[in-house]
Amino acid sequence: MKNNDLLTKILAAAGTALVWIPVLLPVVFWLGGLVRRGRGNFDFLIPAELSPLVIIGGGLLLWAALRVHTQVKLIAWSLGIGVVMLVASQLLAVVTGLASGETAMGGWQWALVLAGLVIYTLAVIALGIDGIRLLQYLFKSKQA
Repeated sequence: MKNNDLLTKILAAAGTALVWIPVLLPVVFWLGGLVRRGRGNFDFLIPAELSPLVIIGGGLLLWAALRVHTQVKLIAWSLGIGVVMLVASQLLAVVTGLASGETAMGGWQWALVLAGLVIYTLAVIALGIDGIRLLQYLFKSKQA
């Protein structure tokens, strides 16, 4: 049974929007700075700072995917990897002293925390793509 009703579409659309906001905001702010001041500063930490939006959006996407029984594994893996890498990079920043300022930025500690944030951001982008694919499925299957 396909549960392709309005609630599922709303869940998928809201979840996709919430997941993409933290990824797109740094680009919007960078472009705004470029237009206003002639140079833009790219804040790569925004996706991590707005992680509650990603977690809520990912939860909505997972709920929608479970309702239609499609793309559940992709969404669950993307969300899981994202959450694990976010927590791991934050714990690593605390343990190495980067979070408190004990350890200066740079070195292997900084590279390791940054790698965790990059993997987190890639997982969020993958989750956003999964959300778009779920929306395509939901709206295409209704028309077919």
